Amino acid sequence: MNTCTRRPVSNIFLDALTSALGDRVSTALAVREHHGRDESMYATCPPDAVVFARSTDDVVTVVKLCNEHDVPVIAFGAGSSIEGHVLPFSGGVTIDLSEMNHIVAVNPEDLTATVQAGVTRKQLNHETRNMGLFFPIDPGADATIGGMAATRASGTNAVRYGTMRDNVVSLTVVTAEGKVIRTSSRAKKSSAGYDLTAIFVGSEGTLGIITEVTVKLHVQPEGISAAICSFPTVQDAVQCVIATIQMGIPVARVEIMDTAAVKAVNQYSHLDLKESPVLLFEFHGTPDGVTEQSSMVQEIAKETGGQDFNWATQTEDRNKLWTARHNAFFASMQLKPGCRGVSTDVCVPISRLAESIDVTIDELAKSSIAYTIVGHVGDGNYHVILLIDPKNAEEVAEMERINHGIVQRAIAMDGTCTGEHGVGVHKIPFLVEEHGENALDMMRALKRAFDPKNILNPGKIVSLN
Repeated sequence: MNTCTRRPVSNIFLDALTSALGDRVSTALAVREHHGRDESMYATCPPDAVVFARSTDDVVTVVKLCNEHDVPVIAFGAGSSIEGHVLPFSGGVTIDLSEMNHIVAVNPEDLTATVQAGVTRKQLNHETRNMGLFFPIDPGADATIGGMAATRASGTNAVRYGTMRDNVVSLTVVTAEGKVIRTSSRAKKSSAGYDLTAIFVGSEGTLGIITEVTVKLHVQPEGISAAICSFPTVQDAVQCVIATIQMGIPVARVEIMDTAAVKAVNQYSHLDLKESPVLLFEFHGTPDGVTEQSSMVQEIAKETGGQDFNWATQTEDRNKLWTARHNAFFASMQLKPGCRGVSTDVCVPISRLAESIDVTIDELAKSSIAYTIVGHVGDGNYHVILLIDPKNAEEVAEMERINHGIVQRAIAMDGTCTGEHGVGVHKIPFLVEEHGENALDMMRALKRAFDPKNILNPGKIVSLN
């Protein structure tokens, strides 16, 4: 596990920072500690100072000072990442972007919105719902749009609407030298030069700090229906998903929870779901289209062992169901009080999904580590939440062994070590296995070109040592 190995930060630098930004700079321990942890199992590692930015100009001021004094700088949104993305292991300054929460423009005719980086997905959807529009990327946590762009997030709707990679139109970015660039226009397509938007989406604050994001909006579907269906085994449920996807049924969401996850969700969210593996479906479209889609999936479910196909057509019932699914991570941790949950995040081609999960279940059965399985299986993306005591060295070692096996199998199946969580620090070792040294060398070259002093979120994604 990484530890704090901070570079010394001079009083001259801190004085210059305070002189430039006044009370937006905090060195209070409580504030620094809050910005020195996320949802990962890493120990708290506070920065030397926290700056609450309110504009792109504020970010420029901080980055220029950090560049001048060789001080690390880390962008911080909601702090909901789980791979150590925002932890300042080298010390330095954390820029909290949560006060950059203004919706700059909504262009309903073009189906786009431009927001500051600190706007959350729920805030954006509240703003656009009366226009008949919505932003579909739904990672569970009420993450900031800037953070979601930085980690290339996705979530439950990705099977129908894609990920942040597919829904970001343009970015405003502050470079390591404190320059401001806009990566593209709002035009629907362009062949003008390198695709800088794609380079910064998923860069986790290592190449530049995102301060504004232009995203695609989608028309709210006329008809929405959700359903939940129990299965005898996880494998039966996965076979239902594979058949649904391969038949081309445009399901909007399809999520899986194993028996342990259902038990945890029932307890945490006060539900009474049947305690066996379940699939949660949602269908979007016209009322007739939704009826047709759901009927087809219901038939597939019956053929693959599905039982008790129950509908949730009322908004309140659907929201309750999806809120419970989004809380599955925290619900799982209640199964072992005092534990930390370490979530895997692999994604494989849909044709290899059943095999990947089968082998993983066999491996987990041989371990003493408590776990739950959840996932966005319509994408071939699933998570195993491993429940461990981070102070127990044997449990930590066993967790790492299991996690490495899950990732290795996914990569061997032409999959990826992370479908949506991002690399942070925990997934760095797997990039060599997935991409090879030649590709990693190119990533390192990109990092050095964009950030020659290595001040932007150092130690994340690629190691330069």
